[in-house]
Amino acid sequence: MNYKVKFISVALLSMCVAACGGKKSEETGVTAGKQEQTAAAIVKVQKLEKQRIAKEVELSTTLQGYETLNVSPSLTGHIEHIYVEVGSRVNAGQTLVRMDQTQLNTSKINLNSTKVELDRVQALYESGSISQQTYDQTKAGYDQLAENVKFLEQNTFVKAPFSGVISAKNFEDGEMYTGAPILTLTQISKLKALINIPESYFPLVKQGMKVNVFSEIYPEEAFPATIEIVYPTVDVASHTFQAKLNIPNASQKIRPGMYVKTKLSLGEIDALVVPYQSVLKLTGSNERYVFVNNDGVARRVTVLMGQRFDDQIEITPIQAGDLQEGDELVVVGQAKLIDGSLLTISE
Repeated sequence: MNYKVKFISVALLSMCVAACGGKKSEETGVTAGKQEQTAAAIVKVQKLEKQRIAKEVELSTTLQGYETLNVSPSLTGHIEHIYVEVGSRVNAGQTLVRMDQTQLNTSKINLNSTKVELDRVQALYESGSISQQTYDQTKAGYDQLAENVKFLEQNTFVKAPFSGVISAKNFEDGEMYTGAPILTLTQISKLKALINIPESYFPLVKQGMKVNVFSEIYPEEAFPATIEIVYPTVDVASHTFQAKLNIPNASQKIRPGMYVKTKLSLGEIDALVVPYQSVLKLTGSNERYVFVNNDGVARRVTVLMGQRFDDQIEITPIQAGDLQEGDELVVVGQAKLIDGSLLTISE
């Protein structure tokens, strides 16, 4: 019996020692892991300085007709005749489509009948035989019919509101018009383009500024344009704003749908210019960021990229004041950093 008690005591003591040893070993491993996590990253830094640069921003866009009209009459019915084909050049006021004339002809008959009645009532009114109210009611009925005839004429004989070219035709003579555009008329003697400009240039872009548009089809030729509208808001996702270009195209060399580039010359400004490789890109998005030394700790700053000069690039912080002259920008070793990493500065 005594041997059994002694054996159990020894076994329990062994288990206790093993458990304590395991716990101590685990704690040692956790401590070592923490030491590895807090090990400072060795980096090189460079002080931020503003430089005087000539601002020239190159942007790409697609040309559009200055005006585009889907020819869609406000009447349903059969299409009697379409006067043009795809590619036809038309002048302002030219008839494009003739719709079924039944409604128009009926309304004209009613208008003529009402005109006879109005003339009779007006003669009676002038002689004092009828009241002002009777005359006004007859006149109002005539005016309403006249407006209806005008509306029907415009939508039965559909005319071009501006000169251009027919870029699409969706129906043929005799088909039932269902509401989809019969034709598409596009102005090509004057074009437009929308360009997306980084928000940092917003104070520099003005209505009326002159720019040039370039097409790879005509590499030696510049097409003059004017900034017609500067849109007043900035897109929260892309941090860009739009400007509309007005592009005269009397020669009609360039056409809607063409891919073009333009350059904005915005004068000289003082800007932060840094090594291109110091700017990192967030995986899966267009967000760009840099790291700066904040008393031995890495601080991440989201930036917008501007003009590039060989291996240097202009940057602007998303939040004003996040970067200042004199800040120490991490230029070597930044790829392994996260916000809050400890830093060891290497000379």
